[in-house]
Amino acid sequence: MSYSPLELAGKHQSVESCWESYRKRPEFEGFVEFVISLNSLTEFLQDKGLAGLTHAGQSLEQLALSLFGDDSNHPLPAEAQVEISGLMARLSQAMQQHLADVKLRQERRAVHGEAGPVADAPGFRSIWLLSKQAERWQDMLAQLGYFGMKASSHHYHELPPVMDDMPMLLLDATGCELEEWQHRLAALRAQLPACRIIGLSMRAEFNLLQSSLAGGCDICLLEDTPVDQIVARLLELGEPVDLEPFRILIVEDSLTATKLVQRALDERQISTQAIQDPKQVLHALHQFNPELILMDMHMPGCTGVEATRIIRQDNHYLSIPIVYLSGETDVALQVEALRLGGDLFLTKPFNPVFLNAIVKSKVERYRALRRSMYHDSLTGLLNHTSTKTSLEASLSSMLAQGQPMTIAMIDIDHFKRVNDTYGHPMGDQVIRSLAWLLRQRLRKTDIVGRYGGEEFVVGLPGVDAAQAQGILDRIRTDFACIRHPYRDQHFSVSFSAGAADHTISGDAEDLINAADEALYHAKREGRNRIHLARRTPNAA
Repeated sequence: MSYSPLELAGKHQSVESCWESYRKRPEFEGFVEFVISLNSLTEFLQDKGLAGLTHAGQSLEQLALSLFGDDSNHPLPAEAQVEISGLMARLSQAMQQHLADVKLRQERRAVHGEAGPVADAPGFRSIWLLSKQAERWQDMLAQLGYFGMKASSHHYHELPPVMDDMPMLLLDATGCELEEWQHRLAALRAQLPACRIIGLSMRAEFNLLQSSLAGGCDICLLEDTPVDQIVARLLELGEPVDLEPFRILIVEDSLTATKLVQRALDERQISTQAIQDPKQVLHALHQFNPELILMDMHMPGCTGVEATRIIRQDNHYLSIPIVYLSGETDVALQVEALRLGGDLFLTKPFNPVFLNAIVKSKVERYRALRRSMYHDSLTGLLNHTSTKTSLEASLSSMLAQGQPMTIAMIDIDHFKRVNDTYGHPMGDQVIRSLAWLLRQRLRKTDIVGRYGGEEFVVGLPGVDAAQAQGILDRIRTDFACIRHPYRDQHFSVSFSAGAADHTISGDAEDLINAADEALYHAKREGRNRIHLARRTPNAA
């Protein structure tokens, strides 16, 4: 979620240049370029979590789309151009303030001798609580700290300077009248336009929620929401976003139509591959592995519907979204095309922003579906099968490079007692807590999976058993410090782990079994400890 300020400034400059070009020569084609550039900027702001700037960009985008029309609607009336220019000025002011803030933070880091880029992922590591009753939220702040968040409380009028990453703001609504709340929200949004603002302990009143969301609040958490659910939501918001470019296959016999589609998608840095002959679609699917297909309806030798039916014969491609792009206006034919395997029908000429929105929505849902196939639904970690597959591939790679690797089995101590005493929902929360802690403390290159029940498996490429013991022991210590809230009390839980490295065996299954045996020893020795597997004298 980090980015270069120069990249952001460049995208903003592109929007301003396109608008100035349209004002000098107000033709429909120029307005299309402006809208495409604006959509690219708005999606960029949203992807990077720059909430306030996203609001400003979306307001401008909505106005531009409402005026899009066709050739007959341009040039736009003078009052419409003035309205767009006004929103452009507001966006520019907020953008300049944010870029100035980023520069100031870089200078402060340089003074303090801190190397590396400024992290610009609001809420990923830093959380500020703004509340009149900060003491009632101390348990929540402590829990966030266990999971690697820098959570702190501040007074509305005494905010500290932003030294590192832009904070996520938790704005407590307790005891605030509507007018006071709106004033504080507006002031914070103006002061920190890039921050994500979360309304905390809000009353379930329509007018309050409506004005809050319209005034710059990104999410509203209602009063009486349990602390563990608030922590869970904040941790989810802090998860890194998958920014791998979308892969789109275009099946279109017209080179002109293909170029128009690619121009619209290129602004979003979407990876495309185009084929003119639909009979090459199976080869392209295997070679390019797309996440969505844009299919023309009418092509020589094979219609889009026929190509779609052929694609759907392969079980691997049953769920891939297929969107038809065609000038076909016969509703009966459109319905038939969808019935035979298509997912959506867009009529040419298409609005490029609408095309991008459809692509984004469909690909994100496709990724979510694929993710559910390989990840555990409770924790979001790799599931049993995916974990074993990943461990085998990683171990093979490490051995080929002459590098160490350790596999560890982790089991929550006395978990049945947790379920029996506090209930299964609380047991699920404990499992999620350990999953979050493992994700926060381990590297992106490490493998973390839920093996089943309260048991987890961890793969640490490039790490031997002694190093793994130190890593796991720090996580074990912190996990045991977490105070899980239950009614008017708290409880803590520990875990035990067993670890085995590549010196035991070069086979992943063997290492899993060795780590499991070591886990058994850790349990037998009293739990809440790490035990390393030992190489037997007759081991190969």
